[in-house]
Amino acid sequence: MPALFDPLIIKNICFRNRIAVSPMCQYSAVDGFANDWHLVHLGSRAAGGAGLLIQEATAVSPEGRITPDCLGLWKDEHMTMLKRIVTFIESQGAVPGIQLAHAGRKASHSSPWMGAKPLLPEEGAWQTISASAVPYKDSDPVPHAMSTADIHQCISDFKAAATRALACGYKVLEIHAAHGYLLNNFLSPVSNHRDDEYGGSFENRIRLLLEVIENVQSTWPAAYPLFVRISATDWVEKEGWTIEDAVALAHILKTKGIDLIDCSSGGNAVHQQIPVAPLYQTPFAERIKKETGIMTGAVGLITAAEEADAIIKEGKADLVIMARQLLRDPYFPLHAAKVLGVDVPWPNQYLRAKR
Repeated sequence: MPALFDPLIIKNICFRNRIAVSPMCQYSAVDGFANDWHLVHLGSRAAGGAGLLIQEATAVSPEGRITPDCLGLWKDEHMTMLKRIVTFIESQGAVPGIQLAHAGRKASHSSPWMGAKPLLPEEGAWQTISASAVPYKDSDPVPHAMSTADIHQCISDFKAAATRALACGYKVLEIHAAHGYLLNNFLSPVSNHRDDEYGGSFENRIRLLLEVIENVQSTWPAAYPLFVRISATDWVEKEGWTIEDAVALAHILKTKGIDLIDCSSGGNAVHQQIPVAPLYQTPFAERIKKETGIMTGAVGLITAAEEADAIIKEGKADLVIMARQLLRDPYFPLHAAKVLGVDVPWPNQYLRAKR
């Protein structure tokens, strides 16, 4: 029997299958507010049969946005539309999740179709922050090296956003510590050149992430899943974050009550060398799962039902977290079920097209 459509229970939440919609920035918000685009984008994939939908990187502060067009949850007013989206997702039998994020030194950029360039002052640019005053690209504005007060404010922002996420009705929360954004800036020696308690040793570089987790857990219910997305490697020789670092971190995160590691990679070093190919990141999920016992999610160029099913069946990961394939085909889970010979419910409105 196909394993991809086995239910998955994490704490008090049951996912109808092992297919998750990866958080994918839509660059379609105004002042952090969700709108009809986000409702249709996430809603169609819930109707399409996914077990879990993780809302795109949602900024915990205005300065934490990648672009002015990114979603936010730094004020109560953001919650109204998000509640509507959550209600619809659940009405389709899927679990609503949200990824909380701070873009760090990669903030204050224009959206991809507008060049993905650092904003100019006349375009509303803001001061970026990071572990150290080291830009991602030499041509980028230099980020402000965060003070202790800045760090405490960031932790408070994550906690406040998690409180709002719970009030919106999300059942899964993912902390974004990957792809060169703020928490990843602290984890990696490529971007963290600090000499205080948040820099230098491995134990110091993971401190901010652990403090964010602890504060989020003070408001996020123990009965609801808590994920962390990491870059399992910087894809940089010698001085970069490595898969061995990721395994060591996963051991610690398991003891801290994290339920699943969303295993991505890269994004923190402009000189990274990524051997992009189908399923190229799945080995990270497999190794972390096997060496630590924590649940993992596999991501990265997974496009076929048979590929996704094999990942679960062979014990390489517990979830298949899909992005581009679900942009191409919002109903991929329904189509995958047919390919794998599994009869799954369709929305009543679409039953006439099931066979």
